[in-house]
Amino acid sequence: MRKLKLQVQMSIDGFVGGPNGELDWMTWNWDDELKNFVTELTDPIDTVILGKNMSDGFIKHWENVSKSPDDPNYSAGVKFTEVPKVVFSNTLKESTWKNTTLASGDLTEEVNKLKAIEGNYIMVYGGASFVSSLIDAQLIDDYYLFINPVLVGKGLRIFSETPKKVDLKLVESKKYNCGITVLHYQK
Repeated sequence: MRKLKLQVQMSIDGFVGGPNGELDWMTWNWDDELKNFVTELTDPIDTVILGKNMSDGFIKHWENVSKSPDDPNYSAGVKFTEVPKVVFSNTLKESTWKNTTLASGDLTEEVNKLKAIEGNYIMVYGGASFVSSLIDAQLIDDYYLFINPVLVGKGLRIFSETPKKVDLKLVESKKYNCGITVLHYQK
């Protein structure tokens, strides 16, 4: 069975977005070591899942990057444009994005169907309420929390309403020169 991994940027005080979803607090001047880590983490991905609210911005961003060979993130843009994506939504009726399908059934059943497909692993990037639902259903196997050196104060959280205890094991903790610390936990 494939694993579902979460990669998310987070503030020290546990926010993944500002009060209106702002992301201007995130550190993006990543050092080469962190860039290499992210490349190693994302290269084996063979499916990306997203919530409806995150999908449009995520997909359009990477499609634009994939059209710019001079962009330093060009290879990631090609990767995220070509990899199959599944957008979870109860309101969208059809996908207008390349290599993207929609899922509208029971979250646990849909994710477990994806996990049962032969392959490497599945990555989820957001949005906040979608990731919270995955956490609540205990569907995430690996958590990669990119802790940014900032306090946001208030905003969007992914852990605020977890209905039951979820035991995690710290696999690795690594500080990078750009100020981000990556915490890797497994269920």
